[in-house]
Amino acid sequence: METYAIHKNADLKPRQARLTLDLVRGKSVDAARGILLNTNTKASKMILKVLNSAASNAVNNNGAKETDLVISECFINPGPIRKKIRFASHSRVGRSDHRTSHIIIKVSDNKEAK
Repeated sequence: METYAIHKNADLKPRQARLTLDLVRGKSVDAARGILLNTNTKASKMILKVLNSAASNAVNNNGAKETDLVISECFINPGPIRKKIRFASHSRVGRSDHRTSHIIIKVSDNKEAK
């Protein structure tokens, strides 16, 4: 049974968050939690919340065992870009883009639904 969790419009840059997500891809949920708890990044805290949500969805909604869960698929897509202007010298306007991302994590226990 495969379940997932999504965090939309996370205040992370997608390129920086993918580096942290690559550490846990394909691992069991317990191993991934250990890695994310010992990684000191903003992305690891947000990815850990989404991972815990996906695991609890699998346990509560589908009756899966938490020890059997494995991260089957995880990816980070770019979200909307918040564009802010900052006034620069010589009557120019400098724009600073604040990038956001969508975090998607799917966990499965490699068993078919009955």
